[in-house]
Amino acid sequence: MTQTINKKTRSLPVMEHFYTLQGEGYHQGRAAYFIRLGGCDVGCVWCDVKDSWDISKHPSVELNELILQIEKTPAKLIVITGGEPLMHNLDELTELLQAKGFETNIETSGAHPLTGRWDWICFSPKKFKAPLPGISAVANELKVVVFNKSDFDWAEKFAAEVSPSCKLYLQPEWDKAEEITPMIISYIKQNPQWELSLQIHKYINVP
Repeated sequence: MTQTINKKTRSLPVMEHFYTLQGEGYHQGRAAYFIRLGGCDVGCVWCDVKDSWDISKHPSVELNELILQIEKTPAKLIVITGGEPLMHNLDELTELLQAKGFETNIETSGAHPLTGRWDWICFSPKKFKAPLPGISAVANELKVVVFNKSDFDWAEKFAAEVSPSCKLYLQPEWDKAEEITPMIISYIKQNPQWELSLQIHKYINVP
C-alpha cells in the first residue's frame, strides 16, 4: 500500500502520546513524554508497534495542541518515536518544543533524511530497510536490537561509523530475550565498548 505523508508541519499523525519513564538506552529511567508518530515503511518482522505502520489510521494532531497536552505534565524530556518518525518533517515540532525549553530526543532507524533540532539522537539501524548515509556521524547513541547471532556483525558495522563519543547498546528482541540476553552478556564481556539495554518499561508495566 502506498502511504501519503502529510507535508504540513503544523500537524502530524499521532498514534499515541503519553508521560512515562524512558525504558531503554542511555536515558533509561528518566521521566519522559513520548510522542509516537504514525507511519513506518521499515517493516521489522518483530516490531511490537505494527499498528503504527499505516499513517491513515492515525489522526492528524495540531502541534500547538500537542504541546498544550505536554505542558499539563512536569515533563522536561520529549522523545519522538514511531513507527519511523523521520517519515515526517520534524523541524517545526522540535523548534516549538525547544522554544518552550523542552529537551528533544529522537529514536530512528535512519532510513529517511534527518530533520528537526535534537539534543539527542538514538540511531537504531534495521536490516529491513538500510539507513541513509550520514546518520551514523551525528548519532549520540547506537542501539541495535539483537534477534539472532548475525546481528552482532550488523552492530559492529555501524559501530565503526559512529563518532568515538557515541554510546553503544545491544538490546535483546523482547520475545527472544530469554535466549538472546545471555548471548549479549557474553558478547559484551568480550567487547566491553558495548553496554546492555533492557526494555525496563515492559518489566515494570508502564507504557
